[in-house]
Amino acid sequence: MTTAPAKPVRTRFAPSPTGYLHLGGARTALYSWAYARHFGGTFVLRIEDTDLERSTPEAVQAIIEGMEWLGLSHDEGPFYQMQRMDRYREVVAQMLEAGTAYHCYSSPEEVEAMRERMREAGEKPRYDGTWRPEPGKTLPAIPADRKPVVRFKNPLDGEVSWDDFVKGTITIGNKELDDLVIARPDGTPTYNFCVAVDDWDMEISHVLRGDDHVNNTPRQINILRAIGAPLPLYGHLPMILGADGQKMSKRKDAVNVMDYPAQGYLPEAILNYLARLGWSHGDDEVFSMEQVCAWFDGTHLSNSAAQFNIEKLNWLNNHYIKQADNERLAALAQPRMLAAGAVLEGEGAPSLPAVLALMKERVSTVNELADAAMLFFRTPQPDAALMTQHLTDAVKPALAQFAGRCKTVEWTKEALAAMIKEVLAANTLKMPQMAMPLRLIVTGQLQTPAIDAVLQIFGRDVILARLAKFL
Repeated sequence: MTTAPAKPVRTRFAPSPTGYLHLGGARTALYSWAYARHFGGTFVLRIEDTDLERSTPEAVQAIIEGMEWLGLSHDEGPFYQMQRMDRYREVVAQMLEAGTAYHCYSSPEEVEAMRERMREAGEKPRYDGTWRPEPGKTLPAIPADRKPVVRFKNPLDGEVSWDDFVKGTITIGNKELDDLVIARPDGTPTYNFCVAVDDWDMEISHVLRGDDHVNNTPRQINILRAIGAPLPLYGHLPMILGADGQKMSKRKDAVNVMDYPAQGYLPEAILNYLARLGWSHGDDEVFSMEQVCAWFDGTHLSNSAAQFNIEKLNWLNNHYIKQADNERLAALAQPRMLAAGAVLEGEGAPSLPAVLALMKERVSTVNELADAAMLFFRTPQPDAALMTQHLTDAVKPALAQFAGRCKTVEWTKEALAAMIKEVLAANTLKMPQMAMPLRLIVTGQLQTPAIDAVLQIFGRDVILARLAKFL
């Protein structure tokens, strides 16, 4: 699909609200959104909530929150299938009248017995068509105490074939398909029927979804043909595997999209990573969503499963953290730091954005950044043994001289660096001999960013006060 489609592009993301927004669902939403954006089309959000036992308002909210966090804004919707019941019943009635659907009075036990007989005969288990009307066929007597289901009259012969723009041509024989139930005894419609009617009514032109739906597609195509609806183009995306090469599961993988902001990932990193997890644009690894929309024309989609790699995601997240505005990072880090006991305001407290700017080069997540920044927002408690080891009689005069110079030196990183070199030269010391005890005194630990940058951020008064405790 390298040229613009002949008809307006209308894509949809249609999750079932039985849980959180899964990573695989988020990738499907991203690809559908990007494809619509590429061709100036429309992206529809549809909530497929006919599974009353499993669908919950909380899951609907979780899906919408996940989409909003990722920035995948829909143009139409959200549409809810449970609010379209009258429309589905209307189409069922039309199909019964047209003879493309029929009432079936077989009980669930009878249907299971049919399937068991077929299994024993080595055949594919299916409904045997007991109530399917055919010319010259006499149907059984209608049980007085039983409400019927409505079954779709699936073609008995021929094939269903479509050019899948991810997997290539897929063909399934109609003999492999059942006369599926399209309405339950209480009149509520079933999944495949609702999807077909929705795609028709919403004029969906392209359906991108996971390849666990491949078996649903021939059923939906046959229903669409039976009701005289145009067919969308279909693309079925291979699943995302965990780091162990197995299907991702919530027991061992972070599969809920909203786990990622909680773990300190930025939405642009997740989007970039998901875009690349099943699609490519040359050798590019880092790209904005504007670039994805400009490039995503439905080609270069992988037809093999992608494997999740947390190291790659961390690398991307570090890239976007380094690019991020420091005020934005401060707003994200602040709640975690406050929960850890940080005092972020008050006399002597350094600027949090300035601290994060210093610390963000080497971290993979905002959580790591918040933890690293705590260095600047707690009272240092250096280990006594380390202080004895590093604050030696040989270095104390140099630190005293350093403290004296701190009272008058210009408080810039460059001026502090130059002053430290002068004190080292005057006392015939090497940088580690003075920097180590200075780090312990100022921060309580031996590993910090460059000491001149640390000194500048803390400020003159804090540094002098902390030096005075030990000198």
